[in-house]
Amino acid sequence: MAVELDQPVANFQAEATSALRVNLAELKGKQVVLYFYPKDNTPGCTTEGQDFRDRHEAFMAANTLVFGVSRDSLKTHENFKGKQAFPFELISDKGEQLCQLFDVIKLKKLYGKEYLGVDRSTFLIDRDGVLRQEWRGVKVPGHAEVVLQAAQALNVT
Repeated sequence: MAVELDQPVANFQAEATSALRVNLAELKGKQVVLYFYPKDNTPGCTTEGQDFRDRHEAFMAANTLVFGVSRDSLKTHENFKGKQAFPFELISDKGEQLCQLFDVIKLKKLYGKEYLGVDRSTFLIDRDGVLRQEWRGVKVPGHAEVVLQAAQALNVT
């Protein structure tokens, strides 16, 4: 069952960089941003990651953990994270468990060919594990700032 706004997000566990196992239930008390992106080391995904990286301290000040999520392997993620000096972890969703939970796999077209790919999307989960905001079909410029503002506003309530 896919996530719904203002409803609790089903607990999940996922492998992430730095040998971390992310368990949503263990993150209670912190806000969580999950930003789904298509592929490591591509121009749009690199820019998006850099935008979240450059706002990392502000996210931390808003009691918010940021995680990037894609279907890439942990090895690819580790290289991408290191190369870009991301201060947050990247979740490997090779089995598409999170992609399905957040309903981000969509039919896409590239050079006239159709394929199933990750629709760039971001989700803001509150301290109690409830989905408070979602952005689908994200355009990278300015997006990280919009998410930061939403996280800061939510942290005040």
